[in-house]
Order: sequence, then structure tokens, then C-alpha cells
Amino acid sequence: MLPEELVEICKKRMEPYACEGFVYGRGPEHPTIMIVGEAPGETEIHNGIPFSGRAGKVLDEFFQYLKVPREDIYFTSTVRSRPYKVVSKEGEEKKYNRAPNLKEQLAHAPILDYELQHIKPKQLVTLGNIGLQRLLGKGCTISEVHGRLIESKVRRLKDLHSNEWIMSEESYSIFPTYHPASIFYNRSLEKKIYQDLDKLKEVLRAN
Repeated sequence: MLPEELVEICKKRMEPYACEGFVYGRGPEHPTIMIVGEAPGETEIHNGIPFSGRAGKVLDEFFQYLKVPREDIYFTSTVRSRPYKVVSKEGEEKKYNRAPNLKEQLAHAPILDYELQHIKPKQLVTLGNIGLQRLLGKGCTISEVHGRLIESKVRRLKDLHSNEWIMSEESYSIFPTYHPASIFYNRSLEKKIYQDLDKLKEVLRAN
């Protein structure tokens, strides 16, 4: 679905940064939901399937709760390569996932811009702060706006070779909630997420 020329440009833009692999978005052309995540992890870059790791299994439980099959969902993320940090433990170096920084988000921004223009999802669902702020800017935080339906234009690059954000001409329906991995570190967020999902059910019914 993505033009290979665009993919190659974005891979080139990403070369200066500590990132590896590349995972394509996956899903139907006109999905019920487009999930906008953060970045792939180790599992995803090895099998090429978005949200197939530990957090993806939790996300599957959310979809079951919503009664929306995976086949009706398009999966994408702010950054399409795995950002990592190298940590030495007991004399052995190992790569660990980390959040993508702003330069990495800018490097892969044309891909999400393209997907939003061509896939035209009925409902965007952002997971965590990275996906939310990629679309709406640093003024939004997940703790403040989770579970709230937002109709808004979104951030996009001014042009393919720019590092300047502008707002899109189109408006989108955006529903932010916490990233499924957040419950691994803070179990109390699970209740908030399911409250958000109840609200999302109502939004989907209205669509």
C-alpha cells in the first residue's frame, strides 16, 4: 500500500539514529479503526506484524471487549523502525526498546501522513503520549485527554524534505487512550483503559 519510493526516503532519513528494522502498516483500506501506536519492538521487527508482541496480546483483549475483529483495524505507528538503547549487563550488551525521539518521529512522519490521506479511517485511536502528540502536538497529554473524543486537524510535515509541522486541511475523529504496555508498569491504569473502551464502544455505535 505504501509507495516503495516513500519507504526508501524515510529509511534514509532514519539512518543517523539508533533504530533497526522496518514494519509496514497492516489492515484494510477503509478500516473501522486506525490504531496509531508508538514504534515496533523486538518481536515486530522480526516477524513484520504490528502489535504482535506482549503489548499486542493485551491490545487483542481490548478488541475482543470492543467486539471489533483485527481484520477491521489498520495498524500503524509514529515510527516504523525499532528505537533501541544498548545496555551492558554482566559483560553482555543487549538492545532494549525505548520511546522514539522527536527527530526519529520527523524522519518517519511522511509515512503516517500518507496513510492518513489514503486510508481514510472512520476512527483514529491513539495509544499513549507518542501517538497522541504526533497528531495533536505537545500540548496534549494522555493523562488529560484519554477517553475523550477529539475532532481536530492533525500535524503533518510541510513537505517531504521539511522538518516543519503544519496542520492538515482535513479534520479527523481521534480517540486517545493509554498504551496497552502501560499496565505492565501501572496495573491501576487497566480500569481507566476499560472505562475508555466503554466510551469508544459508544462512539463506534454512533458511527
